Amino acid sequence: MDNFYEEVQEPVSPPGQYFNSSVFCSYVFSFLETTIPIDDSPAITLLKDVFLPINPRFSSIMVRDRDGKMRWKRVEVKPEEHVKIPIFPDNTSSELYDQYLSDYVSRILTERTPQNKPLWEIHVIKYPTSTAAGTMIFKLHHALGDGYSLMSALLSCLQRADDPSLPLSFPSRTQPNSQYAKKSLFKKLSSVISSFFSSISDFGSSLMKAKMTKDDITPIRSGYEGNDSQPFTLSSISLSLDHIKGIKSKLGVTINDVISGIIFYGIRLYMQEINKKTKSSNSTAVVMLNTRNIRAYQSVKEMQKPEAKGLWGNKISFLQVAIPKLSQSRISNPLEFVWDARKLIKRKRRSFSVYLIGLFLGLEMKLRGPEAVGKTIYNTLGNSSVVISNILGPVEQMALANHPIKGLYFTMTGGPENVNITIMSYERVLRITLRTQKGFIDEQKFKGFMEKAFEDIFKAAMEISEIPNKN
Repeated sequence: MDNFYEEVQEPVSPPGQYFNSSVFCSYVFSFLETTIPIDDSPAITLLKDVFLPINPRFSSIMVRDRDGKMRWKRVEVKPEEHVKIPIFPDNTSSELYDQYLSDYVSRILTERTPQNKPLWEIHVIKYPTSTAAGTMIFKLHHALGDGYSLMSALLSCLQRADDPSLPLSFPSRTQPNSQYAKKSLFKKLSSVISSFFSSISDFGSSLMKAKMTKDDITPIRSGYEGNDSQPFTLSSISLSLDHIKGIKSKLGVTINDVISGIIFYGIRLYMQEINKKTKSSNSTAVVMLNTRNIRAYQSVKEMQKPEAKGLWGNKISFLQVAIPKLSQSRISNPLEFVWDARKLIKRKRRSFSVYLIGLFLGLEMKLRGPEAVGKTIYNTLGNSSVVISNILGPVEQMALANHPIKGLYFTMTGGPENVNITIMSYERVLRITLRTQKGFIDEQKFKGFMEKAFEDIFKAAMEISEIPNKN
């Protein structure tokens, strides 16, 4: 057994190395809100029997081998050292527990886990808040995998609340536009040429953002270095997925178009409220993307099959999208933000700059090492204004150890951006989580304008009698 734990396993992937560099240390936080008080007695057994066997990396640390290369090394795991159960002051007010939880989360968002232990923690909050009877927080280092991998791992620990024998199901993704197949050869050729030049342009602008150009200083971008070590706070809004789909149907767009329009409009409303001079500022959103060529979640067992080699890990890239500027016409017709988002996303979808960025980072990794790549990603995020990521969640209610899950959301840390926005669907709810820097962003106003953006866009969409031709 001792030889087993001393065994040096697989090499650490390039993303695993630059996500755990001195300049860029990133974590994914998943939050599970329960409908009943949490009984933590089965936690250690569940970790040993269910969580740790999911992937060897959950029982490994990073070490440097004799050749100087980073590898995962299996170690003996003591689960009780990874489970944190905080003690809050006695209180009968859920509002005060909200504040205790907020302060606790703010602290753990910026703390690094020890490098001599596997890179994960579970925090069990056994106090009722205004939204849940209890909260479980999974803190997983980005070196272990990206949001897709880690969410697949987490979901493998849960079952359907109505019938554990049935698999979880997920929202269907919109199929690619079949209109392309109907185009003439000339139009197809023109589309390919246009896509080529736009891809080169997108790739060039991404390199410039990483090395030289910066967004304007605004109420959502301070421009200060070292923001990643500053305290952050989390807030979130819950939107009806049925209402989002209603807007989608009314406008003849995609759900991503609707969500992007809401976020962009909310950001601009907040910026104008704080400083009217910034309504025309140059502000960019970095959108994180899953580059796997699959259309739905794979179970952990499926991801570990030989034919599925490469599904687990960090398969991500990013796109930079200019946040549409605020004008009087857009204030009077907020649907313009959805149309603008649609045009931007449609053009970006045809771009292969995502893969060029991946090739560039791979080349930089070989030539200059993980610290240089970490610095490139760090600068890209810091020179932009906001980072956005989204994950599809299950359609049915889930349960963890007979604890029905009421809410599910996530966030990411490690970058210097002042605002990080994550989106996740669960059952019939879309949860938008806002990670904002304390003392710089007014989180209540920011959250309020996101809610206003949704209300304005929903109202305007419902008043439309027929779908406008905005293609």
